[in-house]
Amino acid sequence: MGLINFLIVLSILVFIHELGHFLAARFFGVTVHTFSIGFGKRLISKEFKGTTWQFSLIPLGGYVRMKGQDDSKPNLNEAGDDSYNNKKPWQRIVILFAGPFANFALAAVLYFAIALMGSNALAPTIGKVLENSPASKAGIQINDEILRINGKEVKTWDDIGNFIKNSQGMIQLHIKRENTMRVININPHISDAQNIFGEEIKKRMIGISPAPKVVTIHHNPIEALVFAYDKTIESSKMIFLGVQKLIQGIIPSSEVGGVITIGKVISDASQSGIIALFSIMALISVNLGVLNLLPIPALDGGHIMFNLYEMITRRKPSDRVFMILTITGWVILAGLMLLGIFNDINRLMQG
Repeated sequence: MGLINFLIVLSILVFIHELGHFLAARFFGVTVHTFSIGFGKRLISKEFKGTTWQFSLIPLGGYVRMKGQDDSKPNLNEAGDDSYNNKKPWQRIVILFAGPFANFALAAVLYFAIALMGSNALAPTIGKVLENSPASKAGIQINDEILRINGKEVKTWDDIGNFIKNSQGMIQLHIKRENTMRVININPHISDAQNIFGEEIKKRMIGISPAPKVVTIHHNPIEALVFAYDKTIESSKMIFLGVQKLIQGIIPSSEVGGVITIGKVISDASQSGIIALFSIMALISVNLGVLNLLPIPALDGGHIMFNLYEMITRRKPSDRVFMILTITGWVILAGLMLLGIFNDINRLMQG
């Protein structure tokens, strides 16, 4: 069942990505010969309005094959106004960007649905108070519930961290303790901490950690739109930073996951409920959008770079340069895939 869920989720994500390319291409009048979910041998196909829609043997991606566009034939020059290679560079860039954009849009839709159904988060309830911390000295206790900070309503534990981080000087906490309300003033101190990438940072803190208590936050449609936008932007920034830290060597290469890890995460999420599954789908969709925008020649981002070069220099890259860079891109992608699979197998062997 886990494998089936993995294939369904991956197929949906790939379909949305390729649908973005397809719709943009058709908008500019480009003929699309093939719309494929998967690579390799064709398993099922149906021709509709000049396009062959198909499922292929290897379900780890997909593609749309447009008239006048073929990475293996950079000198391909098919005549006609319906040919990709005859479109203006900015139009080709729109077609290329439409795939990743569709993934970001899908993530936003999923986050919007999560917000309407009820998003889960850690409750603003204190589970631990560090000794000699500002919170301890101010008399804060375990199981205290923080309701407001400097007059701003607190709904989740993340709100506490954000309010304290962006505050200056003394802060005022409204706390609920055993059905009584208390007002406590605390002066946060600057402490050593680690970010999500394991880097040492300085951070304003008061010395508390959360209780293992979850709260469900329900949003009206307007709030859900804001939630969806914020989560999509936040996820995109996190993945961009993750790629940057990986290149810098801050994140070890052993942390790179492959299809086995993705499959396990999707399988586990599907067993936890629809909200967990939507959350993982949204995150993977953003991941797919971000990675495809990287300036690697075999990806959408690489092709966008080629077209930007043509817009600036008024000439296309030479066929030889295009082919060398494209092959280099394929090698990089193959290397990353093999690294991910190697790490997945290594994790399985280590239990």
